[in-house]
Amino acid sequence: MARTGAVWGIDVGQCALKALRCRATTAADKIEADAFDYIEYPKILSQPDANPAELIHEALKQFLSRNSVRGDGVAISVSGQAGLARFIKLPPVEAKKIPDIVRYEAKQQIPFDLNDVIWDYQRLGIGTEEEGYALETEIGLFAMKREAVFRALEPFQKLGIEIDYVQLTPLALYNYLLFDQLRNLPKPEDYDPENPPESTVILSLGTDATDLVVTNGYKVWQRSIPLGGNHFTKALTKEMKLTFAKAEHLKRNATAAADPKAVFQAMRPVFNELLTQLQRSIGYFSNLERTAKIGRIVALGNAMKLPGLRRYLAQSLGYEIERVQSFQGLVGSQVLSSPIFKENAICYGICYGLTLQGLGKPGLHTNLLPKEIVKDRLIKRKKPWAVAAAALLLLGCGISFGAYALAMNSVEASLWKSATEQADGIVGQSNGLKSEANAAETNFKSTDQIGQHLVGNIDGRIRWLELLRAINQCLPRDEKDILKITDRNELHVRNLECQYSDDVSAWFSLVKDKKWYFGPDPGAHSDKTSTETPQETSPDAAHTAALPAAGTGEQTADQANLRGPQGPGWIVKLEGYHYHYDAGDNAGPQYVRNTLINNLLNSKVELPDGEGGMEKVSMQELGITYPVLVNPKGVEDEQVDSQNASPDLGGIRVDTGEKISLRRFDFDVQFCWQPKSLSERRAQKEKESANKPKSAANGEQPPAQ
Repeated sequence: MARTGAVWGIDVGQCALKALRCRATTAADKIEADAFDYIEYPKILSQPDANPAELIHEALKQFLSRNSVRGDGVAISVSGQAGLARFIKLPPVEAKKIPDIVRYEAKQQIPFDLNDVIWDYQRLGIGTEEEGYALETEIGLFAMKREAVFRALEPFQKLGIEIDYVQLTPLALYNYLLFDQLRNLPKPEDYDPENPPESTVILSLGTDATDLVVTNGYKVWQRSIPLGGNHFTKALTKEMKLTFAKAEHLKRNATAAADPKAVFQAMRPVFNELLTQLQRSIGYFSNLERTAKIGRIVALGNAMKLPGLRRYLAQSLGYEIERVQSFQGLVGSQVLSSPIFKENAICYGICYGLTLQGLGKPGLHTNLLPKEIVKDRLIKRKKPWAVAAAALLLLGCGISFGAYALAMNSVEASLWKSATEQADGIVGQSNGLKSEANAAETNFKSTDQIGQHLVGNIDGRIRWLELLRAINQCLPRDEKDILKITDRNELHVRNLECQYSDDVSAWFSLVKDKKWYFGPDPGAHSDKTSTETPQETSPDAAHTAALPAAGTGEQTADQANLRGPQGPGWIVKLEGYHYHYDAGDNAGPQYVRNTLINNLLNSKVELPDGEGGMEKVSMQELGITYPVLVNPKGVEDEQVDSQNASPDLGGIRVDTGEKISLRRFDFDVQFCWQPKSLSERRAQKEKESANKPKSAANGEQPPAQ
């Protein structure tokens, strides 16, 4: 970047090297030109016997011998034919997502792998933003093959010239036109897409190609036409049988030739071809931008000095063609008054546009300079500071080391020897005690682990027995013998299955979705410590509080938001049937809810307490929660044996051989079982007892809060 505030714009053309140095002024619409150079090659680069690399190298050496670029910014141009330009209109999109959209569009628009090209983009100035969304956004996307960029940079790198900007020639021309010619543009907020400002065409006729740029100051369109001044020279060599050098001299001095008419007649096919290409390009643009109105054409390039060319194109195209002879936005008498600059001013538009970009003036600021060059240059510039910082750090370390060394040498070691030895002895004794403590801790952990395994084995042996006993005590039963089968308080269990799950919440999610669970949520109170002795609840009361009436199939808001069981556990399934289907409200699925499910929710089972006695343990303490009647099934008719009481046998039921028809209800009951062993239950009770207030533990009423 420029450290002096000046920027060189260098255009390496096919016929000559043009360079212009400018710097900013106090006026926003002016820049100052304080140096320039124009170096014509001995031969045109495209001549058959020319060596382009050598000619450019010699021209740059000559430029450096007459000018200094030290501390100045340097911008160079590359031919529009070597690059790619696309103008894309984006749909409404969040402004922060534009880079992602542009990268996607780049992959679609650039016909090469993005790793093989250098590309950049810029938002054009007519889009708006509303609430973070970009509307009517148009993007200019510009790219060039990586090898072509490095080929353009090579002659400058060989001579040690650091390049700051690489820009396509048509975009440099656009920057020149925007700053120097389009000075009365409406403000962006006043821009009307249906009635835009007049468009201006800039026509830069080069040696081998012509750059055509059309813009109204807000929108831009460009095309490179593969026709230039050399094509007129080649036409003369072909038609008049001349050498390239003589034909070039004759083209430049056509009016002074012995037969000017023959000269122009020989060049007429090129005149016509150039006109056709221009008409086709302008026509395509007019079809593309229906509301655009072209007002004038600005001509650049030394080839436009060809006699009769400007008048011929103006008459045929129907537009006024202005040949640039001065620049409105450029000041600096030393440059502008120079005869050489005046003679070649028509070809300095590209250099002018390059300096505008380097000085940060409005326009297009895309840069095709490879990122790795920028990074290497930044590191190179930071190296002296890094070296200085490292040297200061080393100096500081050296001073610190020297100070400590001097202090150490000032101490008499023999005076401290006995104290040091005593301290070392204490440290050794301390380390020995630490080692003994660690060994004792390891032995304790090993012994404790053996005890845990022994206790765990005992708990494991009785765990399944406790489950089976709990299920058995939850099944309904009659206190006396009832003869009628449908009146017997019985559930018949055909099968019991257990399946382990790493996370039982998945099972409960399904239960909630199916609306099968109607009971309370034990997990909602699992983290609270009760200070009251649990009271047994009668099955009827519990059922009335927790379970819905038969056939409702609906949940309350609290039931819909059940937390449910979490973590590993077992899903236990009981398959069975009963004959209670004609018992009114206590029939079919409701009978299962009123008996088995209600008992699994609220009952307590008597289990050994591990000390020779028995204790009552609730289902939740055993880890049994969330019993559900899964997918209640239909009713089937079944023929069963009739069993009647025999007086001769003291009322005992006997099979008489008769068959009766009953209605059988089949059911599947599932519940979650997360086993809690005897030792775990005991530990929990001890914890709850320890957390009770002292007054409650002594039988006193705790004070009111």
